[in-house]
Amino acid sequence: MGQKVQGTEDLYGGYMRAWQRMQDTARELFGAYGFDAIETPAIEQVDTFVHGIGESTDVVRKEMFRVVSGALFGDLLEKGTEAGLKPRQRMAMRPEGTAGVVRAAVENNFVPQGAAPAKLWYAEAMFRGERPQKGRLRQFHQVGVEWLGAPDAAADAECIIMLMEYFKRLGFDPSKLRLYINSMGDGACRPAYRDKVKAFILDHKDEMCEDCLERAEINPLRAFDCKNPRCHEVMADAPLVNDHLCGDCAEHYAQVKKYLDEAGIAYTEDPTLVRGLDYYTRTVFEVECEGSGVGAIGGGGRYDGLMELEGGKPTPGIGFAVGFERIALALASQGVDLEGADPSCVYVAGIGAETRGAVFSATLALRGAGVRTEADYQGRSLKAQFKQADKLRATLCVVLGPDEVAAGQATIRDMATHEQVQVPMASLADEVKARLA
Repeated sequence: MGQKVQGTEDLYGGYMRAWQRMQDTARELFGAYGFDAIETPAIEQVDTFVHGIGESTDVVRKEMFRVVSGALFGDLLEKGTEAGLKPRQRMAMRPEGTAGVVRAAVENNFVPQGAAPAKLWYAEAMFRGERPQKGRLRQFHQVGVEWLGAPDAAADAECIIMLMEYFKRLGFDPSKLRLYINSMGDGACRPAYRDKVKAFILDHKDEMCEDCLERAEINPLRAFDCKNPRCHEVMADAPLVNDHLCGDCAEHYAQVKKYLDEAGIAYTEDPTLVRGLDYYTRTVFEVECEGSGVGAIGGGGRYDGLMELEGGKPTPGIGFAVGFERIALALASQGVDLEGADPSCVYVAGIGAETRGAVFSATLALRGAGVRTEADYQGRSLKAQFKQADKLRATLCVVLGPDEVAAGQATIRDMATHEQVQVPMASLADEVKARLA
């Protein structure tokens, strides 16, 4: 028997409704802010992610699923290297959403010279070859936004405000949410700061893990995000970016905080917050749910150089993403049901084989009127059909017997009170909708 791959889940029933609710909430809220939906391919060229996410990240180095066609697989096994592959043949499954959206923006010219910013949101599956554990899967789902072409600090603040409102609409207790913010500087001030952090790591190389020593040469700031307890302890004494921001970055960060203060958004400044991907500049942020035990449930930041890395013209950008699986766990820890109740329906029951045609016509009429409708397709008795209607949470049952069919009538039965009324078949849909209302 075939089984699902370790680290993946089937989405169905209440769990699927929870995922749909996240999407519906995003569509309503993000739409009010002027964001339009986008879906990018689950498979992209490897370079799309290497350019943006960075070669020093665990995502690219260890977790990204590589994809080859069956025709190329044999050649790769034989040669033992992909050196001969063309860029379009080197593919990977999408490990995060931003790089693909930015690639699409460059390829389709979403932000032509002098145009208004592009504001996009997505709800898609992501793929990472991580060790499966609570809240961390190999196929997981994210809702995210990308705002391209807006350098103003107000865009940073509005993204954060929108994120916090999104959590509120999903059912989180705002007092349990912790928003952490920081500025990572930009191309003007970060290089000198990176050199200071690199020197600090090398001065403590006997205490740092091998990954951090490698990061020191590629992107030393990633050492702040190391999960090794000893590295985390050592990096607590490393130089902090806040002390090395240039004037423009310091002013931008101050403006973001000013806007958040005006909006009444509580936050904690964390000078060690660097996020996990290399493309971030200036503002970065993360949100945790107190007591949930799942870590960050969402976060993001500004990435003003990513469009250039993907081959486009200089275009500022900012965005965030939230993880469905982690949000579901965090809400469950607070006793919040994201799934909601099973949907109710109207059940059409027939008495005898001679009513089958009438049952068929009634279900078509009700469904055409937008009513969720079920019926028997297994030749059950009327008593068994009533039991099935109860299992399907039917609020009303339409009963069609030979006498009703002959008279052009239908009986509507209230499944809660057991009250019944006969109505003309010609007005069945209107009568049912009126009672449902």
